[in-house]
Amino acid sequence: MQQLSAMDSNFLQQESARTPMHFSLVIVYDQSRRKAGKVRFEDILATFAHNLHRSVVFRRKLAGGAMGLDTPYWIEDRDFFLEFHVRHLALPRPGDWRQFCILLARLHSRGLDMKRPLWEAHVIEGLNRVEGLPKDSFAIMLKIHHSAMDGVSGAGLIQAIHSLNEGIATPVVDDWQGENAPAPWQVWSRACFNNLRRPARLVGTVGALVPNIVRTHKHSAKPVSDWRETLTAKTRFNVRVSPSRVTDALIIDLAEVKTLRKALNNVTINDIVVTVIGGALRNYLVARGELPRESLVAAAPVNVRSERGSTSSGNQMSLMRIDTGSSIADPLERLDVVHASARQAKAFSSAMGADVVMNISETLTPAMLGWGIRVAMLAAEQSERAMPCQVVISNVPGPQMPLYFAGARAHLMMGIGPLLDLIGLFHAVMSGAGHIVINFVSSRQILPDPDFYKTCLENSYQQLRLAAGPASSQGGRTTRRTSTTARPKSNDRKGKGSGPL
Repeated sequence: MQQLSAMDSNFLQQESARTPMHFSLVIVYDQSRRKAGKVRFEDILATFAHNLHRSVVFRRKLAGGAMGLDTPYWIEDRDFFLEFHVRHLALPRPGDWRQFCILLARLHSRGLDMKRPLWEAHVIEGLNRVEGLPKDSFAIMLKIHHSAMDGVSGAGLIQAIHSLNEGIATPVVDDWQGENAPAPWQVWSRACFNNLRRPARLVGTVGALVPNIVRTHKHSAKPVSDWRETLTAKTRFNVRVSPSRVTDALIIDLAEVKTLRKALNNVTINDIVVTVIGGALRNYLVARGELPRESLVAAAPVNVRSERGSTSSGNQMSLMRIDTGSSIADPLERLDVVHASARQAKAFSSAMGADVVMNISETLTPAMLGWGIRVAMLAAEQSERAMPCQVVISNVPGPQMPLYFAGARAHLMMGIGPLLDLIGLFHAVMSGAGHIVINFVSSRQILPDPDFYKTCLENSYQQLRLAAGPASSQGGRTTRRTSTTARPKSNDRKGKGSGPL
């Protein structure tokens, strides 16, 4: 039995039918060279069963909670049933990229069963007409609640369920046992103890924070004298989100991006990604006549784990604000602004203390923290100018080595993030299997034309490559275009399950 942290519990507080707080990992597999023939659904179940012991996420569920006065607990689910969590379905014919994205959006919009372990795996076949994918590919969409882990530990989970070769997995000793839920007296006595400690935590947190604020203000190249100066204009992305979802992705060869990075000098791959997204936001809003004079600002989650390479479960992150340069037409000038903003944000985060968000959250009861966030969102919604950021850009490095699942090799990896009210556009950037994938997700009333936003991403990337000069194209390959420009229809059919993969 393990108690959730305040930050983990906050994702439970924000859960609603409109804003399910899970993220999804989507992995496409190439089974064309599998020695044992095509993968069957029973092979996938067996592979999951073989790897259950490698992550605590799979078999634990929520219990307790003290009516919001304390965080709930993770317990090992005595009634765990693997086949409830692993489902099998297929795209309708012809099975192209547009249909794939529609299905992913539909699955992502549905919340998880909060009374069971907070994950689902959807095995999707029928990808026969998706341009650029190997023949008879299949995909697994793994949905995981954000209270259980963040993006970094999610990337670690990918490695946990895969092997480094296509050989048959050896038997393992799994001594797992279920647990009983904590007794009411245990929950409430622990809640009283934790709440008595919160004032002392608050004093300690403030005492550590004030010197950091003074130091940050003193050494910052651009001190903030008024909190209103950090707020930016609202856009179409800063409204309440609906339950519907739309999604698509730009897929780029990792080698090509590395070549571009060398041509640009002294920038990071993350700088390039943010610059591309900033250009796409600009192109999209210009086409709609909605571009604000100021650049849009992105919230960027930051890993605060003390151990490099740690993949511990739970949420251990802070947030940075990065200027996307969306007000700047020239891609190289935009890149300079993004690079400078990212450096300043990292310096600010370092001076303030990377774990400041986690420390502050521990000083409040879960209910108080949840209601505080809702009140802040309501105030922002009523204000004409009260947005600290407009979109989210989450960049998570994925595993670069070849990975295999049930003997099929991972060909493509991408993530899909959660949405919150007033932040209705999430970009999940993931590298792995030789690609960088920029996925975006929004609700349909905010982004009714995801195919056009995908085109804006493609154009922004090509504009940056052209501006970088001939050196940026040496040693790289052209961007894979895996979608059509047809607008998704609202009356698309649901994929139906079928036989062996």
